[in-house]
Amino acid sequence: MKIYVAVDMEGIGGIVLKEQVFQDQPEYQRMRGVLTDEVNALVDGCFDGGATEVIVRDAHARGYNFLVEKLNAKAQYVLGTGSVEHPFPGLDDTVAGLILEGYHAMAGTESAVRDHTMSSLSWQNFWINGKLFGEIGIHAAMAGCYNVPTILVTGDDKACAEARKFLGKVITAQVKVGFGRHIAKMLAPEAARRLVREKAAEAVAKCGTFKPFKVKSPVTARLELMATETVPRHRKGQKGFRQIDGRTYDVTGRDILEVMRNL
Repeated sequence: MKIYVAVDMEGIGGIVLKEQVFQDQPEYQRMRGVLTDEVNALVDGCFDGGATEVIVRDAHARGYNFLVEKLNAKAQYVLGTGSVEHPFPGLDDTVAGLILEGYHAMAGTESAVRDHTMSSLSWQNFWINGKLFGEIGIHAAMAGCYNVPTILVTGDDKACAEARKFLGKVITAQVKVGFGRHIAKMLAPEAARRLVREKAAEAVAKCGTFKPFKVKSPVTARLELMATETVPRHRKGQKGFRQIDGRTYDVTGRDILEVMRNL
């Protein structure tokens, strides 16, 4: 049974400040170790639950945040960034379940730790077929294109609630409670690792009971940006593109994979 794990950084136990997640900030290097340890614990949990193969995608920023020399040797890892079919190479219809580890709530979520959608610097709001989406829903829907269910989401209480709202039946591992964008009540990293290992084992053992999250086709995505100068006005007149106002535009495609490629 093959399991795919996508890992973000903002929802990892012990992380709450921007200084911990940006590569040019003073706390980032130390937090790479905390991140790697939690990833390793989750990998152990996947195998505890019956996985025979685990692929882990470093999905934060440029995709090179793990301390590679300390990674759990049981899994394989997708690192880096570049021109690919979608952001999760190796995620296809041979995968039994997707896990989203260390995820955060969508932009604008009250009292959520590090809330944003895709880019805290350039994206304001993002809708799919008229419904506000964050990264949890986006990535679960991408997996749904391959009939892969999302079986576990880990992060703060707001991210876990968002996962349940979108996905219904999904297991969550809450490693912190957000009081605001930069403040939270945390589990100690050791306790967070125990929790994600336990929940990963449970999710993988129950993998066959989850259903893929799908978005009705055709898909129209609307992106509201932070600033007017970032709207791709050169695309006016192109099929599937429509500018709404100075910083908002729509992209339409057959599925969410096509839409996300064309944004």
